[in-house]
Parts: sequence; structure tokens; C-alpha cells
Amino acid sequence: MADFFSSDISLWGLFVSSFLAATLLPGGSEAVLIGVLKLHPELFWPALLLGTFGNTLGGMVSFGMGWLLTQNKRLKHVEQLRRHGTPALLLAWAPLIGDALCLAAGWLRLNPWHAALFMAIGKFARYSLIALAIE
Repeated sequence: MADFFSSDISLWGLFVSSFLAATLLPGGSEAVLIGVLKLHPELFWPALLLGTFGNTLGGMVSFGMGWLLTQNKRLKHVEQLRRHGTPALLLAWAPLIGDALCLAAGWLRLNPWHAALFMAIGKFARYSLIALAIE
């Protein structure tokens, strides 16, 4: 029972960490993912999927914040994102530019379903590489 409780807390911690790391708040969920997998290697897939889900959900919060901003200016760099469209959100995991991409995609009113899909693919790939590197 104590092991279940510990693994449950670890997964919730990973979810919260990955969610917050994808918003405009500072933080890194990679260390939490590594910690969870070191303590509970049997949670490989749940940790990978829950981390991806939390990080994607956090990215969609930034996307939503961008959606709420008024569109009274044309910004050169944001217009470049319009040209590349939602596939550019494969890079939503990247430090520094990832949050800005999510915010700009919302501001541009890009398709939220496509945005979430491309964010999730990119974030899953990043978490997978980290998880496989520590095995």
C-alpha cells in the first residue's frame, strides 16, 4: 500500500510539474520525470503519458491566453508562425521559444485541435528521449 501511495504521489507530482513547466511560469519537469522513473521504473508508460498530457495541457493554457489577447497589431515574427501553421508547434517543448509559440498560435487563432495534436507529438517525443536515455 505504501508503494502504491508513493507511486501515485509521484505521478501527480509529475503531472503538476509538467503542466506548470508548459505555462508561462518557470520550471522544468524533466528532473521530475527522471526522478519518477528512477524510483518507479515500472511506471514508464504512465509517467510518459501523464507527463505528456500535463505538458500539453499547460501549453494549451498558454494557447488560450494568446487567444484572449486583442489582435490590434501585425507582428512580424508571429506572422511567420501563421505561414508555418500548427506543425510549428512540434517545437512547443523547446526552452524559451516553446511558450512563445503556444501563445502566438492562440493569438493567431490557429486550429486548437491541430495545435494540441502537434504540441502533444513534440512533447511526447521529448519526454520519450529523456525516459529512454535513463533506462
